Amino acid sequence: MYLASRSLYRAGLLVAVAAAVFTFGCKKKTVAPPPPPPAEKPAPSSPTVTLQASPASINKGESSTLSWNSTDATQLSIAPDVGAVTAQGSTKVSPSDTTTYTVTATGPGGSASATATVSVNAPPPPPPPQIDLDKLFLQEVRDAYFDFDKADIRPDARASLSATADFLKKYPSIKVTIEGHCDERGSTEYNLGLGDRRANAVKQYLVSLGISADRLGTVSFGKEKPFCMEHNEACWQQNRRGHFVKAN
Repeated sequence: MYLASRSLYRAGLLVAVAAAVFTFGCKKKTVAPPPPPPAEKPAPSSPTVTLQASPASINKGESSTLSWNSTDATQLSIAPDVGAVTAQGSTKVSPSDTTTYTVTATGPGGSASATATVSVNAPPPPPPPQIDLDKLFLQEVRDAYFDFDKADIRPDARASLSATADFLKKYPSIKVTIEGHCDERGSTEYNLGLGDRRANAVKQYLVSLGISADRLGTVSFGKEKPFCMEHNEACWQQNRRGHFVKAN
């Protein structure tokens, strides 16, 4: 009886061990999950930059202020002439001609640029020189001289009146008075008539050269206003003339 019980006990123990081994052998092994990949670093930001010029238009010799601002940049430079600058700031420039300035910003994320133009106004042309017409009149306008007791336009007078006509054509706004003069010989009345003939002879010759008659007035002074006071032919010749006076 004791031996049978002991045999049963051993059999039961063997069955239990076998069952345990079987259960342990059939149990599925658990595999640990792989570690997560390391987080990717964000890409560096691209730089930004702005550039302004104030004022944008200047006269030659004046200055303009360049102002700039940037982000995500490690180096900045402005061309032409300025060179390396800080991330933000301002500087004065005085270009002699219209100039476009370019700021270039570089950083880990790349580069960026911006431009600003400073226009330089050309100086106004100098005013035309003032013409002293009165002085020029005295230099360019030539009188016509006459022979004794004559009112004919002689060859030397034609050359003088041609030069006078050229001047009057160049300055069409000028009007003149032609004075008829005589030497001291002869009566006052006679010389007034002779002076009138001389003045009108000069006028008609200028009209024939293309000068409008309404620009030419005449008057006779006879022998009343001599240019030379000596009593000889050289002096009398100076007084026998058609003389021009600017009328405006």
